[in-house]
Amino acid sequence: MSALVGNVGWMGWNTFLALVPLALARYLFGHRERPRWLLVTGGAAFVAFLPNAPYVLTDVLHLPRELSTAHGDHWLAAALVGQYLCLFAAGFTAYVLSLVRLERWLADHGVSRRTVLVVDLSLHALCAVGIVLGRVFRFNSWDLLTNPGGLLDLVRIPEPRTFAVLFVLFAILAGGATLARALPAIMNRAAKLG
Repeated sequence: MSALVGNVGWMGWNTFLALVPLALARYLFGHRERPRWLLVTGGAAFVAFLPNAPYVLTDVLHLPRELSTAHGDHWLAAALVGQYLCLFAAGFTAYVLSLVRLERWLADHGVSRRTVLVVDLSLHALCAVGIVLGRVFRFNSWDLLTNPGGLLDLVRIPEPRTFAVLFVLFAILAGGATLARALPAIMNRAAKLG
């Protein structure tokens, strides 16, 4: 039981950070026009905070250790898994909704579908890098402003293993976002068949 309660603090914080890009997307890419300076600075903040949303998926690394503390208590184990699933769902939903909001805004402003796709793929790639910077090197979004030198110290040619991790993260983000977008239509078709 203490594991469930102990998770509330850090999971709450990670969920808050995951919702920041969604709040920025709703504000910046809404129906009202924003001044160019606000779109540029807000857009930079959006890109800097966007990796926080899918980052919560990497918190799965904590789950095996926490499940081992359940000591055969199946109810506690189920509650822990449920708690993690809620975290993952909140973060990834915020990620997909943020991207959808941006895509619609770009389309409404005459950006071609091909360019929107390039923006999408670029954001997936940047988020993969951001996740590695956060999970492995323990950087935060605000380190872009508060510790840019620390980030620049990391600029070097990555090892092949790092490329593999980045590719897997990119595939998870791109594939998961595509599936999440298609899910309502799939469920709608299934409901019509049933």
